[in-house]
Amino acid sequence: MIVLKKINNNVAVCQDGNGRELIAFGRGIGFPPTPYELTDLNKVDRTFYNVSSKYIPLLNDIPIEIVQFTARQMLEIQDKLPYETSANLVLTLADHIAFAIERAGRGIYVQMPSVYEMEMNFPLEVKIGRRFIAAAKRELKLNLPKGEVQGIAMHLINARNAPAMNGSAGEIEDQYEEILEYTTQMIEWELGVTVRRDTFNYARFATHLQYLLKRIFEKKHIDSDNLQMYHCIREEYPDVAACVDKISACYQRDWSAELTEEEKLYLIMHVNRVCSKGKYIKENQQIFPIIS
Repeated sequence: MIVLKKINNNVAVCQDGNGRELIAFGRGIGFPPTPYELTDLNKVDRTFYNVSSKYIPLLNDIPIEIVQFTARQMLEIQDKLPYETSANLVLTLADHIAFAIERAGRGIYVQMPSVYEMEMNFPLEVKIGRRFIAAAKRELKLNLPKGEVQGIAMHLINARNAPAMNGSAGEIEDQYEEILEYTTQMIEWELGVTVRRDTFNYARFATHLQYLLKRIFEKKHIDSDNLQMYHCIREEYPDVAACVDKISACYQRDWSAELTEEEKLYLIMHVNRVCSKGKYIKENQQIFPIIS
């Protein structure tokens, strides 16, 4: 196996004997100067094939124990799924879990769709979500919010089929790219940043926006107890909040889409994440700490 590029000391982009590119995990495999030939394959703990290049930077952001935990869980349940999943699922699911931990640390809890309603349509995915939550408590000593059962189930469902705008959303599916680009340009203009559209953070933001539009056009808004946090964040980061207010006003004007304060809070978090790390906005005010 040829180690082509270091991601960090324990993760690297490699090439196997058949010329196929992969991501390899192993203690110290990224430490020597690259490229080099790794002759002792016992040093490799786990490999991932066909991972999109835009997801690879996540490996520098997500704690390695979260990635390893997610990979172990997926390995155990993969044969139980009656369908193939995206090669990127382990990383996107690990990112979701890491983000859930960060949200819980901030005291922000998002109310997911009813687990009972989801269980009627996707019983296997909900069962796997419960398994993840129990395993996180047992192995990582993490008490993830119960709502993350639905969040994990949704990741599994979306790894098979991309989410679609339908029902009362009408023509929103056809307008989605327009709305996404319009929103992105507003962020760039209002916050004085350049948003890179070829990054995972942007793909994650685009997915969130799609869910947001689906919820508001189907009148299924986020409902939780975060209003105090919302008002605190507005006071501390007025430029980001003002940007989201303008986005909300444009949605109302152009698409009759009304955002609740809960949706605005969550959108503020995602606008922050999609902005480049370390960027400064108007009057040198820094966007609040990135949650990765």
